Amino acid sequence: MIKFADFTGYSFKLSQLGAAQKTAEYVLFCGVHFMAESADILTPENVRVMLPNLAAGCSMADMADPDDVYAAWDEISDALGGDSTVIPVTYMNSAASLKSFVGERNGIVCTSSNAGKTFNWAFARGDKILFFPDQHLGRNTGYQMGIPLDKMVLWNWRMPHGGLTPEQIRDAKVILWQGHCSTHQRFSVEQIEKARREHPGVKVIVHPETRWEVVQAADAWGSTETIVRAISEAPAGSIWAIGTEINLVNRLAKANPDKTIFCLDPVVCPCSTMYRIHPAYLAWVLEGLVQGHVVNEIKVEAQTRKWSLVALERMLALP
Repeated sequence: MIKFADFTGYSFKLSQLGAAQKTAEYVLFCGVHFMAESADILTPENVRVMLPNLAAGCSMADMADPDDVYAAWDEISDALGGDSTVIPVTYMNSAASLKSFVGERNGIVCTSSNAGKTFNWAFARGDKILFFPDQHLGRNTGYQMGIPLDKMVLWNWRMPHGGLTPEQIRDAKVILWQGHCSTHQRFSVEQIEKARREHPGVKVIVHPETRWEVVQAADAWGSTETIVRAISEAPAGSIWAIGTEINLVNRLAKANPDKTIFCLDPVVCPCSTMYRIHPAYLAWVLEGLVQGHVVNEIKVEAQTRKWSLVALERMLALP
């Protein structure tokens, strides 16, 4: 799929590229559903956005059902009783309806590359953050900023009041949604220890969607762009174990033959939903377009688009 693309990149970069497309008539977004929604929101209204396979979703995004988030917001507000200001922050990996929810409530969207900046933005406007859907990105970001683990509580959306007492909610600085990326949960401290035993001198870098203890055991962590930059700038002969999706690891290994690069997870579990974006679907959509048919169009309704755009533009305006 990469070889057919005009633009490649991680979610923040693609958001910027989407916002910059002023003359395109069509955008064929070869990613998952929430990314195509963001492309529709950020491009001019006359631009038609298509997704090669409508089944390409995101299990993490699905863990934050809008009705559950709305209910949690009301319960958190009741527990605080107006004594605190909560700023909602949603990861890019979320439905457009939740980006709209955040935009309408003075919140912001973040990516793994700018989560720290969005936390600073939020704390300048309130004293608490509700962060969803990925608990691990939220916890790793908060901890890096000096927020103790016991000031970051986990909201279990399956339980009444998130499984928390009013006192725990009032005492927290960050309320984390109980969501995660299944692919990144495969990485473990044991894998890092094994890599260090078998490859003396190895450097370990992981994505912030991995667990807190995995991030702490690694040499470095950061967004997809951070990982790409670290590997590209590393000296020849260096050895790298990477904790992120296997396709990126394989591309980095191919692009850096002077280095030893491997995935921490020996089973190398891919992101099953991204795998649904296949060249056959790309060809089908393009052939339809040549024949004058727009298929698999992603269109965010007007009110959702309005407030989602507010939240996304707040993110894009960060220095």
